[in-house]
Amino acid sequence: MTSTDVTKEAEDSGPGGYAAARLRLLTEGTRSGPPRRTALAGLTDDWLSGLFDAGTGGAGRGVSLVAVGGYGRGELSPRSDLDLLLLHDGSDEKAVAALADRLWYPVWDLGLDLDHSVRTPAQARKTAGEDLKVQLGLLDARHLAGDLGLTASLRTAVLADWRNQAPKRLPELRDLCAERAERQGELRFLLEPDLKEARGGLRDATALRAVAASWLADAPREGLADARRRLLDVRDALHLATGRATDRLALQEQDQVAAELGLLDADTLLRQVYEAARVVSYAGDVTWREVGRVLRSRSVRPRLRAMLGGGKPVPERSPLAEGVVEHDGEAVLARTARPERDPVLPLRAAAAAAQAGLPLSLHAVRRLAATTRPLPTPWPAEAREQLVTLLGSGRPTVQVWEALEAEGLVTRLLPDWERVRCRPQRNAVHLWTVDRHLIETAVRASEFTRRVHRPDLLLVAALLHDIGKGWPGDHSVAGETIARDVAARIGFDRADAAVLATLVRHHLLLVETATRRDLDDPATVRAVADAVGAEHTLELLHALTEADALATGPAAWSSWRGSLVADLVKRVSAVLAGDAPAEPEAAAPTAEQERLAVEAYRTGGPVLALRAQTEPPADPDSAAGPEPLGVELLIAVPDQEGVLPAVAGVLAMHRLTVRTAELRSLPLPDGVEGSVLLLDWRVAAEYGSLPQAARLRADLVRALDGTLDIAARLAERDAAHPRRRGVEPPPPRVTVAPAASRLATVIEVRAQDAPGLLFRLGRALETAGVRVRSAHASTLGSNAVDAFYVTGPEGAPLPGEEAGDVARTLEEALRGRR
Repeated sequence: MTSTDVTKEAEDSGPGGYAAARLRLLTEGTRSGPPRRTALAGLTDDWLSGLFDAGTGGAGRGVSLVAVGGYGRGELSPRSDLDLLLLHDGSDEKAVAALADRLWYPVWDLGLDLDHSVRTPAQARKTAGEDLKVQLGLLDARHLAGDLGLTASLRTAVLADWRNQAPKRLPELRDLCAERAERQGELRFLLEPDLKEARGGLRDATALRAVAASWLADAPREGLADARRRLLDVRDALHLATGRATDRLALQEQDQVAAELGLLDADTLLRQVYEAARVVSYAGDVTWREVGRVLRSRSVRPRLRAMLGGGKPVPERSPLAEGVVEHDGEAVLARTARPERDPVLPLRAAAAAAQAGLPLSLHAVRRLAATTRPLPTPWPAEAREQLVTLLGSGRPTVQVWEALEAEGLVTRLLPDWERVRCRPQRNAVHLWTVDRHLIETAVRASEFTRRVHRPDLLLVAALLHDIGKGWPGDHSVAGETIARDVAARIGFDRADAAVLATLVRHHLLLVETATRRDLDDPATVRAVADAVGAEHTLELLHALTEADALATGPAAWSSWRGSLVADLVKRVSAVLAGDAPAEPEAAAPTAEQERLAVEAYRTGGPVLALRAQTEPPADPDSAAGPEPLGVELLIAVPDQEGVLPAVAGVLAMHRLTVRTAELRSLPLPDGVEGSVLLLDWRVAAEYGSLPQAARLRADLVRALDGTLDIAARLAERDAAHPRRRGVEPPPPRVTVAPAASRLATVIEVRAQDAPGLLFRLGRALETAGVRVRSAHASTLGSNAVDAFYVTGPEGAPLPGEEAGDVARTLEEALRGRR
């Protein structure tokens, strides 16, 4: 059926015919995107025009029906509301009110959302002057029916008002966009983005149209229309997939939306959304910068003219680097610059802009992209040095890099960048897409260049450490090969390329080992030393580890993690210097541990002590006090079964998070039979203050003697405060780490974090009949990654088959099958 047939059906059948024609249009598989939005707007125009003509008897003089906002632009998504203005000259308000009823009620009867108003031109202009959102809607006013002259005069007046008031209204619009971005976040980095409200979304695209309508400035046009169309297409598919007027692209709907658009999967969908949002965001940055420049020029020029006797002032041009100058708050190319003869100029201009804290002008970037010849391979030394300078410039690096990327210069310099550009990371710990995370890591690494002997290697490793995420398999393994190739291409010698490859291959080694392995086990330290190979590489890896974690998000780094990594680095450094790692058996109990052990034996029950752990502030002159690392919980209890689940369960009841957990058996003094279990744990309160030690001990006594049913208490709490349903997490996975220790078997658990998780694991380990030597709990966002060092009853590592059985027991317990 053609669009003419659909319109005829709507005209012949009234509201019912419109509803049927609308449904037919939305379910046509052959029409989507702009053609469907245009057809839907045209169909709705005809229906509303028919309602208007029926209500006015075909006269319609002194009154008109006007579409505004998105409907005025002809951008009707399947569940869009209708923005309508009934405009009248005020001559017969009673008749206008009756007409409004005949227009609005049929719309409501069909269940369509309606944003409506009834105003005279004077009232419309007055309201627009008071409400910026109303004025923005009127900028897209489109005549539907009635008195065309009335609509045309309002459009002319509104546009004139907007242009006259632009110096006042545009800063207001800019602040409105900034406030919305602060509230909604950046579209190109969110896992569940709001396509309309987030920064780089449809609202920002509309704001850029308003700026262009002011004639004060204009947005970069290249790619902007396509980006806007892509976001509208995704919103259409979202409306059809959900049946709701929503702009939030929720995780559970992304696969269906991708299928609606004919895309491979949800990641492909998100990448397209992010690419579109990047275009809109960059256009916004350039446009608002131009608005600010024009407004500053207008405010300063009259005073300068008066001072200079009416002559036009000449903006100052200050040199920044060869071929690069500062002009009017931007880094631009010098008049003598010849990009076609200077292949290093893009990097030199970018480095100079970042070092000066200036944006790189749009004109300069476009000229560089259009005329600069490719760099030779390997790069000349100056090019590599300019790249390092750019990466080491701190926060200004971000906007300069984005300017290069917007014009395709980054992928021209680093072709492997294309695979990570706008690539989503489906991990709540990560704040950024892969490409932006790499730049953020370089920004963080620039803070550590004074503590390493080769800051250039640190900064380039920061840029490349996740470059393998664009390839299948382990991104660290893939990244190692890419980093070696890139290092050679940009001019590093073979030795430096090997160091960069090692840093990329092992960029997760320190933090994973420190939080998931027993640092007292010599095998742990020796394995890291063998992987790193040299002290100067370890120094770089330590700085890269911290920069990577800080650039990931707040859940990825803490003082506690930092202290564990620093401890590991100290131990590995000693091994690399020739010292053998200390055997764990040589560690003697402290006086406090011995006191608690004796007290536990004497009383026959658990005794415990809580002690806050802190570290000095990074800046010795800082007024801030010591930074908390958590609370040390020491527990001594006569050796018996069920200690691990009992302690973990009691801590879960009191809403305490376990960061590390170590268990060991202490022999009693000579002449005394038996032993005492010592638990040395680090804990933190989920919220509120820590419970009193006496309350913890009382509950622990009851848990050990069986009078406290921890499982039931935790179940009651969960029932009273059910967790909100969300996306179904992936199933838990339990594995045996091969050759991780010669003293124990290491079992790794990866699961969704939840209250009581360690209690359930402890109970499953007790059921399996193994002894827990130590436990290392780590939480990354909603994911728990725990490692347990276990032995058989005699204290030896488990045979391979038995270790596999224990791993399966834990996995089944977490899946709820045991």
